[in-house]
Amino acid sequence: MADVVAMGEVLVDLSACGTNEDGFPVLSAHPGGAPAIFLAAAAADGRGAAMIGKVGDDAFGRLLIREMTRRGIDVTGVIRDPAVFTTLAFVTVGSDGAREFSFARKPGADTCLRPEEVNVELIRNARAFHFGSLSLTDEPAASAVKRAVAEAKEAGVMVSVDPNYRPALWPDERKAREAMEWALRQADVVKISDDELRFLWDAEPEKGAARLLEECGVSLVFVTLGGEGCYAANRHAAVRIPVPTGLRAVDTTGAGDIFCGTAASRLLKTGKRPGAMGRDELGSVVRYANAAAALSVARPGGMGSIPSREDIRSILDA
Repeated sequence: MADVVAMGEVLVDLSACGTNEDGFPVLSAHPGGAPAIFLAAAAADGRGAAMIGKVGDDAFGRLLIREMTRRGIDVTGVIRDPAVFTTLAFVTVGSDGAREFSFARKPGADTCLRPEEVNVELIRNARAFHFGSLSLTDEPAASAVKRAVAEAKEAGVMVSVDPNYRPALWPDERKAREAMEWALRQADVVKISDDELRFLWDAEPEKGAARLLEECGVSLVFVTLGGEGCYAANRHAAVRIPVPTGLRAVDTTGAGDIFCGTAASRLLKTGKRPGAMGRDELGSVVRYANAAAALSVARPGGMGSIPSREDIRSILDA
């Protein structure tokens, strides 16, 4: 039985790592997709993890399934479909580690998961179910997500959401906001960036978190602040924890997902409901997840940059 089940995109990140003699970029392939990286981080922290999604029955799809399996993720919920290609994301990374994305997804396999293909038994038997808004951009995947969320709620499974806004994948900002707000209202736990709060409501972290808690019914909010760390709050406590210093950002791909998966794992380890966490417990979860994310940006790639528990402990003890 998996502790954490995630649903959505598992894809290949193709990152520029130089140019050839004709001036075209040389690309390096890395396993990616926000929910898959989330699960890999949770699995690295000792949680049982399972993925629900779709890849093409092609070379990249087979590589992704192999990599998730190697990392301890149950892939029985991942469909291999010969009718579509595995989704690709082209990632350009600036000198500060910031990324720009473009996608080969017209359609990509991740958007083609149908409601009847969702492995509901994985969800019903989990402790937490996680998804992001990218699965809401297209049908039939959007309907598949709604079925999965309904199953999780009926079974009393904690729901975790990361909006993970990617402008290039939405037809317009209005539709993106509507879908993201729907997703947030389903959540017990939310990981959201400060940029996403400004996009949704022109809100700073504290006010945005308060709105999620008071208006959306969320129990616990993590607002990631890039290099500034994280602000976290429930209805009883709030903390703002900086990231560890002395690490140079090489590639921020997957850092938020690694934070989110690690924080979810730490939350489950406490055995407490997210709304019942006290300030000290909340600070401990955020401090550990911050360290995992900070270590990840010092390495290239998303899934491949997940640090070990030993590395995280070493930076926390330094």
